[in-house]
Amino acid sequence: MTISVPATSANLGPGFDSLGLAVDLRNVVEFHPSKFFSVSIKGEGENNPKLKGNNLFISIFNEHYNRLTKKKQNFKFNFFNEIPMSRGLGSSSAVIVSAIASAHEAAGIKVSKRRILNHALVYEPHPDNITPAVMGGFNVATVEKSKVFSQKKHLPDYIKAVVVIPNKQMSTAKSRTLLPKSYSKESAIYNLSHTALSVAAFFNEDWEILKIASQDRFHQRARMKTLPELFNVQKIAYESGALMSTLSGSGSTFFSMVYDEDSESIATKLAQKFPEFAVKVLNFDNEGLIVDK
Repeated sequence: MTISVPATSANLGPGFDSLGLAVDLRNVVEFHPSKFFSVSIKGEGENNPKLKGNNLFISIFNEHYNRLTKKKQNFKFNFFNEIPMSRGLGSSSAVIVSAIASAHEAAGIKVSKRRILNHALVYEPHPDNITPAVMGGFNVATVEKSKVFSQKKHLPDYIKAVVVIPNKQMSTAKSRTLLPKSYSKESAIYNLSHTALSVAAFFNEDWEILKIASQDRFHQRARMKTLPELFNVQKIAYESGALMSTLSGSGSTFFSMVYDEDSESIATKLAQKFPEFAVKVLNFDNEGLIVDK
């Protein structure tokens, strides 16, 4: 059985813990019953021996498989990881979602994407990454009574993502400690209005207004100060024609949305200015979680 989950970019400026979208960079796990338990990792994390012994995927998989089947079974797991770890591209959400989906497939139990999403909420209390990881596309999501309520927008192929991935990790938990404990009414209204405008822009495909709509007063500036080069990444992206340019999740990756015809030139300019960072042009992913047998 094969399970794959895309990378995600969350917040998208003002939509703190509520907006996110999926990009075509995937983590894939292949697994089958085996006489002995084994783990193989290729790609991101393959040189980290701790992942084989202290693996979040295995922990969540076993928890759900044991709950569903009431029995123990060894499996051989082969991981093929494309999503950089601790870079604001939803690597932990991909692990959580794929582990839950894999456990249900291994148990022979069909489960809806919505059910998987709500199970994932137990391990990731904010729905901004896990929702597009499961559903694909652009999503606006909220949590009520321990359930995720969301709406999805299919993203057209004439827009692309340009991501700048620094060579420095950022911990989401640590980055949250940098944020204010309270916000002014003016800042709250600012982010509410800009989040609402962003959602309307995505659903109406009014991309030109996103440069204004994606402005934020809640979290980006405080987080970007830990890696000041990100201010220049954003500046150059906009000067080069990006439609929007925002910190991806808690960072350190910076996400820009661009028209397809501008994607290579914008990526080239960013790569020239920041040779120590990885720059990728990515399609958006509208599928989300994929299960193959």
